[in-house]
Amino acid sequence: MKIDNFEINRQSPVFIIAELSANHNGSLENAIETVHAAKRAGADCIKLQTYTADTITIDSNKEDFLIKGTIWEGKNLYKLYQEAYTPWEWHEEIFRIAKEVGLVCFSSPFDNTAVDLLESLNAPAYKIASFEITDIPLIEYVASKGKPIIISTGIAEQEDIELALDACRRVGNNDIALLKCTSSYPAPINEANMCMVKDLAERYNVISGLSDHTMGATVPVVATAFGAKIIEKHFILDRSIGGPDASFSMNEEEFTMMVKAVREAEQAIGVVDYKLTEKQFKGKDFSRSLYVVEDMKKGDIITRKNVRSIRPGFGMHPKYYNEILGKSVNKDLDKGDRLNSQIILE
Repeated sequence: MKIDNFEINRQSPVFIIAELSANHNGSLENAIETVHAAKRAGADCIKLQTYTADTITIDSNKEDFLIKGTIWEGKNLYKLYQEAYTPWEWHEEIFRIAKEVGLVCFSSPFDNTAVDLLESLNAPAYKIASFEITDIPLIEYVASKGKPIIISTGIAEQEDIELALDACRRVGNNDIALLKCTSSYPAPINEANMCMVKDLAERYNVISGLSDHTMGATVPVVATAFGAKIIEKHFILDRSIGGPDASFSMNEEEFTMMVKAVREAEQAIGVVDYKLTEKQFKGKDFSRSLYVVEDMKKGDIITRKNVRSIRPGFGMHPKYYNEILGKSVNKDLDKGDRLNSQIILE
């Protein structure tokens, strides 16, 4: 998978996305400063959400349209999205600023008209939000554009994932990533289930990653250890700005620390290699080996009392210990002399 200049595969560094979402709180100035802050924090990408209240729902106060069981308890869906949306006339400017500072920029479209807008801006990839994974016609339309498609699985059962993958592949798009996500705001860390990152990659033969709503950097680090190649976190200049997503978004300092932790986790994972580095090999000096621990005369018998396996590691390998017991030495030896095969009589 290639997004702009970033090659994303199972050997590549993690592609880190700062999710702007509603964190501009209605201010283009905030949105633009957030792009700059995301770059300073070490993100590779800034991601938008492209919808209006009318493209995502209808204005209704019927029971079905009132939110329950989340931080937006009791809100009307339409009013929430009116508050949270990123005006479409801002997109071109945000895309331009992102490119200027060296960030990839793309978006989550929520209907076909949003896709058309993003196509006009040459979006290099698309993200399907967790709650849209069941919108098969939308996924088909997005996938038909031939761009990499990243799909969050926050509300997905196995059948939902398979239907979404089939929709992409039906229109000839195999450039797919699946993100493990817990659609809770904020998400409890004990529901992160990061072993799914590895399973998604292996089960569906795709790039896998994390769309994270937990607080802190622990889950992104664990995801990295399980092979995540894309990590997405909500990003805000300062939670005091407010807005629908502020409470579960990272500020610049927190995001910077997360990026550092993920990059260090990548270094710590390393590769399967039983060869020692020069520094590690030097550490063998402190391993065990066979030494004379009592003065010995020529002809003396080697016993457990006069020869032991001790530190440092310059003497004979301890694997020979039982083999040499009962044999004699061919010269006088002092306490602290290394034992070696040349001084042992057969």
